[in-house]
Amino acid sequence: MSYTIDIGAAPANAECAQLGQTPDFERVNRFEIDAYRIAIIAIHGLPPEGCRLTSKPNQHDFGTYRTLVLQIDNENDTAVSAYAEAVEDGLDNWHDAGMAPPIDYDGVVARIPRPQLDEVVIGALLTTRPAADGRFAIPHFETLHNNLAAAFPECAESAQARLSRLVDNPGEAHS
Repeated sequence: MSYTIDIGAAPANAECAQLGQTPDFERVNRFEIDAYRIAIIAIHGLPPEGCRLTSKPNQHDFGTYRTLVLQIDNENDTAVSAYAEAVEDGLDNWHDAGMAPPIDYDGVVARIPRPQLDEVVIGALLTTRPAADGRFAIPHFETLHNNLAAAFPECAESAQARLSRLVDNPGEAHS
């Protein structure tokens, strides 16, 4: 039997779009859900076969809002059960996933500084990258970095290319 686990619209302690208050709510809410999916993948990896992270519409008096859910199609699979248990409580904040908040809020007004989701992933990959000697500044960064690189290989290549350009042209970072 198929069922879903609602993970939420954003980490529990993070600001998020407010239905009926945030201008351009639908666009902001969708972006936030997509970024939250990236954060969950950073910490827990891609979902195993038999489940998937997806967006679910929820009806409210003020309109429709979306939340991130884990859609479970095979609850008897031990990998699916373990993943579901790991993600069911969601995250506390964006930094848990090595990410800056993807949306800045000034009251209810939202500003998306990096409107391409690839840039959100690349930012997290650059934040969690290993040093030149291969060691990670924080041990948890290794998991985050490896999960993101495995899930988003093109973004990992782009992040590495940016780092290589900075090493080859150190003044470029300040131009």
